[in-house]
Amino acid sequence: MTSVAAPTPPLRAVTRPLDHAPDLLDAVTPDGFAFVRGDAGFVAAGVAARVHVDDAEAILGSVEVDDPLGEPATGALAVGALGFDPDAPGLLTIPQVVIGRDGAGGGWITEIGDPAGRLRVPTWADEPTSWEIVSRVERPAWRSQVDAALAAIGQGELTKVVLSRAVTVDADRPFVVPPIVRRLRDGQPGCVVYYADGLVGASPELLVRRAGTCVESQPLAGTARGVGGVEALRRSRKDAHEHQVVVDDIVDVLGPRCEHLSVSEGPEPLRFGPLVHLATGLRGELRAPAASALTLVRALHPTPAVAGTPREAALRAVAALEGDDRGRYAGPVGWVDGRGDGEWVVALRGAELDGTRAVLRAGAGIVAGSDPDAEWAETQAKLEPMLRALVCP
Repeated sequence: MTSVAAPTPPLRAVTRPLDHAPDLLDAVTPDGFAFVRGDAGFVAAGVAARVHVDDAEAILGSVEVDDPLGEPATGALAVGALGFDPDAPGLLTIPQVVIGRDGAGGGWITEIGDPAGRLRVPTWADEPTSWEIVSRVERPAWRSQVDAALAAIGQGELTKVVLSRAVTVDADRPFVVPPIVRRLRDGQPGCVVYYADGLVGASPELLVRRAGTCVESQPLAGTARGVGGVEALRRSRKDAHEHQVVVDDIVDVLGPRCEHLSVSEGPEPLRFGPLVHLATGLRGELRAPAASALTLVRALHPTPAVAGTPREAALRAVAALEGDDRGRYAGPVGWVDGRGDGEWVVALRGAELDGTRAVLRAGAGIVAGSDPDAEWAETQAKLEPMLRALVCP
């Protein structure tokens, strides 16, 4: 991909506080961006510039900034969703307008470049009323994929590989984004509800957050469902092993970049709606000069939680066994600002929307001892939140 040059003339970003920020989900635009946890977060619209990920930090640094707040996500920022394939070219957007909201109901507005990009609430058509749901992978094919993965693990080629499967939902009308993101927010407490130019979902997994020199991550691995899910995960050696592989990988990446890095005791089961995951919190102080959120996310992705380990062998196995491009599924989605602060989550519990069609994916980590039927059930449980958000009662 051709590198994207800095805009000429240079951009100017102006941020001002808002006493009363609107409900952010009402302002989602079809080609825009949203990153919302509960009532806090921001939405963005318009395109001041599209920049290659390799050039994003330099171009953000060239933006003239008038920002009396100086908080993460104020001033100039770039947003977007990157592909699962870490070698795939990626673009981020410097939006023309950003409206943010803090947990107390106040917020901010940032305008970048041409003020013609002011955020306007779009007019959406009615939602679909009928749907056809088709699994792209049937159970016999899934069993064959898992068996092949287990054979590779048994031969020492892999320790873990994450296999995913896709489901297609075809509707009688184009999907309408605001009610979808609202249902995700209501049904998936604790998750980041994201929207990035057609990619929509609710992610429970914080890949990395940077604020100044503070860095945080909260990897998840191991899944259960229902009332007994917490105790089931506490007892599961398989899930504990799968989770520890992910934590060790993130420590290996963040540790050398930190003055110190603490890892919470655990892992502890955390509930996100009907699903429960094993979670471990990591928090550190970055060495000077502090790596940016974008640099950190590119070093971390893909973790064993979405690919497997060893990384290169797992990526080869994913490509060979799935035989289908994952696109942006399980890739990083988030933002970085001109100070290097930012937050990135893993694009899970989501779907790619294209008019009347939605493509959903869900994965399961295959390790020694995995059972194909249990892993199928795990993907079913992970698909359900997005299906409920798309297929309305």
